[in-house]
Amino acid sequence: EKVGIIKVHLYRPWAPKYFFDVLPKTVKKIAVLDRIKTPGCPGEPLYMDIKNTFYDSDMKPVIVGGRYGLGSKDTLPSDIVAVFENLKSDQPKNNFTISIVDDVSNTSLPRGEDVDATPEGTIQCKFWGLGSDGTVGANKQAVEIIGDHTDLFAQAYFAYDSKKSGGITVSHLRFGKKPIKAPYLISSANFISCSNQAYVNMYDVTAGLKPGGAFLLNTVWTPEELDEKLPAAMK
Repeated sequence: EKVGIIKVHLYRPWAPKYFFDVLPKTVKKIAVLDRIKTPGCPGEPLYMDIKNTFYDSDMKPVIVGGRYGLGSKDTLPSDIVAVFENLKSDQPKNNFTISIVDDVSNTSLPRGEDVDATPEGTIQCKFWGLGSDGTVGANKQAVEIIGDHTDLFAQAYFAYDSKKSGGITVSHLRFGKKPIKAPYLISSANFISCSNQAYVNMYDVTAGLKPGGAFLLNTVWTPEELDEKLPAAMK
């Protein structure tokens, strides 16, 4: 499709010349994404500057603005697809929100089906653990070994709750033969591990597991107890 993206690396002072140098003259619609919410203003800073840039220009595209990543929420490829789908409409929604469900002012664009934008062959793994149980340490060692002693590209991100020790931890590991450009958590996994059997009744630990993927549960339950205690949805 005839779509594109301009990534702003220098902001304030805003440089219209460099913006127009890379903007195709055929552009009909523009969506500007700000990672900020400015109450009481008609729009966010970058959005307002972009609109002002076109004031003396011969180009008069439709320009709408939106917010992403509020509350440090992940912005997924499916969120960006929603932005382009919004631009396709005859009257694109302005002052929209992506990556969170805005149930107060109802400005969210509906997130479409999950899009896995990682290169083919990239392995994605999630490890659910209990703070101080060794899961995070083991995964840090694993990704270090993969990165230092193989030809694979590796990426790791570790999420803890506020307690850390005794709290929930989730490790996100990606590795593959091509560079990994995924600045967001794993939502589509080849492998999911759970180190705490209590989590099966507390969290949707198998969410996002790909068809044919593997789920590993560390448990003291016997096979009969496993059949009895595993939630039906997880089975």
